[in-house]
Amino acid sequence: MGSAIEVITNDIYASKDAFNSVLTDKNVNFDKEAAFAIQVLQNNEYSLSVALKNRQAVVDAVINVAAIGISLNPAKKQAYLVPRKNKICLDISYIGLLDLAVASGSILWGQADLVREADTFHTNGFDKAPTHSFNPFSKDRGAIVGTYVVVKTSSGDYLTTTMTIDECYDIRSRSEGYKSGKNSPWLTDEGEMIKKTVIKRGSKLWPKTDRLDNAVHYLNTDGDEGLASIAPVQQETLVDVAPLIAGVKATKTDEEALAYWKANNGLLVKQKTDSARFKSETIAHRAALKEALDANTIEMEPQGASDENH
Repeated sequence: MGSAIEVITNDIYASKDAFNSVLTDKNVNFDKEAAFAIQVLQNNEYSLSVALKNRQAVVDAVINVAAIGISLNPAKKQAYLVPRKNKICLDISYIGLLDLAVASGSILWGQADLVREADTFHTNGFDKAPTHSFNPFSKDRGAIVGTYVVVKTSSGDYLTTTMTIDECYDIRSRSEGYKSGKNSPWLTDEGEMIKKTVIKRGSKLWPKTDRLDNAVHYLNTDGDEGLASIAPVQQETLVDVAPLIAGVKATKTDEEALAYWKANNGLLVKQKTDSARFKSETIAHRAALKEALDANTIEMEPQGASDENH
């Protein structure tokens, strides 16, 4: 176990430059987030074993923390590192989505909740907060019949979005993870996924911000939660970063490496994680070239040259 966590720890700390290069919130600190990530994997043998089988996925998940601007701090309950589809993924909670919306200036505050059979729920118009009455101490409020999210905008208006449980389950049925019968948050955290579903639908009507849009897009794609139909994203052909990395590593001088990176990095402008990885590999290769050049210079220096002037 010790050697395994050391390998992953080294991988995570090697991503510091890439992490900082895509950081969207200065309140997110690499050293703290790295410590949270390591703590999670160190305390879960299964997650650690998954991490070892796909080490790059762990690095990508940590870098996504910076790109989205969210925290793995367990006290905040915004995001988690979870094993899914044989790799470690970044999972953003419904609390994390609401926190992002507030932090990015999209809304002043927001709240999502489940509605059960025994509850009393009334909408009071799209621009007013709904009325939701129930006994919080009841042992049987009945089955979930729907969900809602209400937010307050900077102009003082309320925006309310509701979904029936059937609408939520329709979204759930599109999740590959749920259909597989394993490793799906729909199976382990259904209530949270229902709230997250209505938040994602409601967010389409809130003032737009890049950080919130990035988080929603991430969950629609890499998150594999079956939510893509709520906010369809124009599918674009992604650039394979592997040949670019191979290309920069084939350069023979620091100048060539820098020129190659400048010429090709623009291809990854919409792929933040890949762009950060390409930059990190370029920095490492340039450092290796400079080290080799310095070593060669020392070897070629005439013996006693350093004593010529003495």
